[in-house]
Amino acid sequence: MKFSKLAADGGVVGPVLFTAAWVVSSLRQAGHSAAGVQLSGLAAKDARDPQIMMAGFVVLGACSIGLGAALGRVAASRSAGPWLVVVAGAAAVAAGVFRRDHMLLTGPGFAGESWHNQVHDVVSGVAYGVMLAAPLLLGRRFRDDPDWAVLSRPVQVLALVSAVAMAVFASRMVEPWNGVVQRVAVTLALAAEVLVAARMLTLPLIGSRARPAAAQPSHPAQGADPPAPAAAQSLSKTVTLLSSVL
Repeated sequence: MKFSKLAADGGVVGPVLFTAAWVVSSLRQAGHSAAGVQLSGLAAKDARDPQIMMAGFVVLGACSIGLGAALGRVAASRSAGPWLVVVAGAAAVAAGVFRRDHMLLTGPGFAGESWHNQVHDVVSGVAYGVMLAAPLLLGRRFRDDPDWAVLSRPVQVLALVSAVAMAVFASRMVEPWNGVVQRVAVTLALAAEVLVAARMLTLPLIGSRARPAAAQPSHPAQGADPPAPAAAQSLSKTVTLLSSVL
């Protein structure tokens, strides 16, 4: 199986599994509403079954890294977009490995943050930023490629709407629905990634250079007789020789 096709499959599967992970994990947090805990909190030490969300982060990150690497081969090779997808993937993996200390941001007994909580905050910010920047750059690059132009506007619109939702989330102006806004923002950004991966799957010769065109049979010049078969030519020579003898 070609690497590019495998990476494109991962570009669809990764976001789907990540979404499934936060849906299942959100429903398993006793005493909290389904959207009452932020995504990072679902992987915290005091969350119920945090390994579900940890696996979601790691799988999403690994799939995004593969997608970005393949995207640089088949499209937007001169754009920074594919590399931003790789960076987003690496940041997602780190977010799953370096977890938050607590499921909630504030609460009794919260005295300072551990170093891995601080690392998680940094890599999460990086992931959010590049997840928004990558579709914007890719969309701009896609406009000049006939095979990808159809995605130019959709991925940019998804990124812009996601950015607006992320700004609302950061402002905390819609509490206690902040968790819902975060989920919407992340899902929109991942939808852009899925669109790109799905497009890779629909293009021919994915992950490889186009094969050279097959040699076309030569045609005789207009008005000229087509070449005679070898057997006919041999028979004609025989007849001519016999005629000269007789």
